[in-house]
Amino acid sequence: MNGNGAVHGLRSLAGIPAVVTGGSRGIGAAVAATLARLGAPVAVVYHSDDESAAKVVGAIEADGGRAAAFACDVGSPVEVDRLFRQIEAELGTAGILVNNAGVHRGGRLGSIPLEDWDLVLRTDLTGAFLCARRAVPGMVGRQWGRIVNVSSIIGIKGFPGDCAYAAAKAGLLGLTRSMALELASEGVTVNALAPGFVDTDMTRVLSEKALARANEAIPLGRQAEPQEVADAIAFLIAGPGYMTGATLVLDGGWTLA
Repeated sequence: MNGNGAVHGLRSLAGIPAVVTGGSRGIGAAVAATLARLGAPVAVVYHSDDESAAKVVGAIEADGGRAAAFACDVGSPVEVDRLFRQIEAELGTAGILVNNAGVHRGGRLGSIPLEDWDLVLRTDLTGAFLCARRAVPGMVGRQWGRIVNVSSIIGIKGFPGDCAYAAAKAGLLGLTRSMALELASEGVTVNALAPGFVDTDMTRVLSEKALARANEAIPLGRQAEPQEVADAIAFLIAGPGYMTGATLVLDGGWTLA
């Protein structure tokens, strides 16, 4: 860290509240810690795992940062409005939003239950829309804001048995581009990150055989670590301000193979 709080050439985020959904574990936990190290007070938003969220906040505070945990169903307009009112009262008006909350339900077109489809779209896509809609007025008011939507390579190339997840993650890419066009004149950038396989709870449920097959398909021969994803998100937030409407692919070369 240099004298103005920047890390690895990134600008300081001191005093700019950041909201990280899905922040209690995996990618979200790494993002929350990284943004806190850049100086942002961080709202760690989670669905139901109080203990994990508290651990993330505790680790940030032990590292000298500021954070608070907030429970929310991001697919509920009422809960999202309540969430941002709580964040504004405790941390201030959000200047950064990382839409990372997501669930996965697999199933081929003819067999996936409709309730699973609805859950994935409601959480992964509608949740991002609701959080962005609530955060944007404050960003416009300060004429500066950063939004990152965490999509997936699956949303770009598709995957058999992943209709719901692929549709939601592809939808995030369209949402990103449209929001970027709407908000560019207001000083707000909106970008997407499309990770490939990442070593999180979502991929750890796969069999050893499936994981080995996935690693063989990735030119770099391994999954990403959550911190590597967090570093890419930090770049989109605290790096060049001239990037908006872009999708940054972080897949170890998987889409090239």
